[in-house]
Amino acid sequence: MVAPASPGDEESTLAGIAWLKNQGFHVHLGKTVDQTFGYLAGSDDLRAADINTMFTSPDIDGIFCLRGGYGTMRLLELLDYDKIRANPKIFVGYSDITALHISIRQRTGLVTFHGPMVGSDMGKGLTDYTWDYLSRAITVSAPLGSILNPADSLPASFIAQGEAHGQLTGGNLSLITATLGTPYEIDTREKILCLEEVAEAPYRIDRMLTQLLLAGKLQDTAGIVFDVCANCELELEPPDFTVEEVLRDRLGNLQKPVLYHLHFGHTTDKATLPLGVTGVLNSFLNNFEIIEAATIN
Repeated sequence: MVAPASPGDEESTLAGIAWLKNQGFHVHLGKTVDQTFGYLAGSDDLRAADINTMFTSPDIDGIFCLRGGYGTMRLLELLDYDKIRANPKIFVGYSDITALHISIRQRTGLVTFHGPMVGSDMGKGLTDYTWDYLSRAITVSAPLGSILNPADSLPASFIAQGEAHGQLTGGNLSLITATLGTPYEIDTREKILCLEEVAEAPYRIDRMLTQLLLAGKLQDTAGIVFDVCANCELELEPPDFTVEEVLRDRLGNLQKPVLYHLHFGHTTDKATLPLGVTGVLNSFLNNFEIIEAATIN
C-alpha cells in the first residue's frame, strides 16, 4: 500500500488494512502511508520512491493506493518507468491516481486498474458489487465481460449511438485535462475513453470537455464512457444545465457511442476497469463489455 497523493486519516487507513487482511491479502505498508507533508503524503521524492520500490520488490504482487486528493502529477518525472516496465504488477486507484494510470500505461505498456482504494473505500468496507468487480479484475485471468450497474440502481444508458472497439484509457476528467500540453498528455486515439468526476458543477464539466474538444482528444476516441457524476449538481440554480444535458450537447454529435451513468468513479458502488485492455461499446445491444483479460496466471 502506498500514498502517492494526499495523506489519509489513521482510522480509515487501519480499517482498510484490516479489510484487506480479512480478504486474505498479506499487506506491506509503504513509507508514505503514515506521512503528512501539508496536503501531500510526504515529499515528492519519498512518494515516487515508494512507488518505484514497490514495483521492483520481488515480495510485492500488487500495489493499492491509499487515497487520491492531490499530488500524483508532481511525481511523473520521478518514476523509473524502465524498472516499472520490467516488473509488471497490479496497480489500483482512481481520482488523482489518474495521472499515474496515464503515465505508466503510455510509458510501459502495462495494464493498470481504475478501482477502489484502501482508505477511501476499503476502510468503509466494499459493497458486494465493488468487491466482485475488483476481485475478478485482479485475481482471475479471464475477461471481466459486461460492465453493468448494481441491480438496485438505474442502468447506464447511451446518449449517442454506435459501436466501438478499443483499449480502455482515462480516469478523472480534471486530471486528464491537466495533462494537456505536457509530455504526459493522454493519448485517446482509437481508445474507449472512460471519464469520471466528482463535485464539479455542470458548467465546469462543460469547460473541461470543451478543452478536450479543442485539443481534438474527444474526436480521436473510438467511444466514450461517463460515470455517475457524484455531487455534480448540488449547485444547480435556474437557468442551468444538468450533467446529462451538458454531455448530450458536448458529446452527442461526435458520431461515436457515448455511455452515461456507469458506476465506476466516486460512488460507493464502483466497477473496476482495467485500463489498457480491449473493450467493446455497442449501443444497439446496450452493452459495454471487457473482452480481454487483464492478468495471466
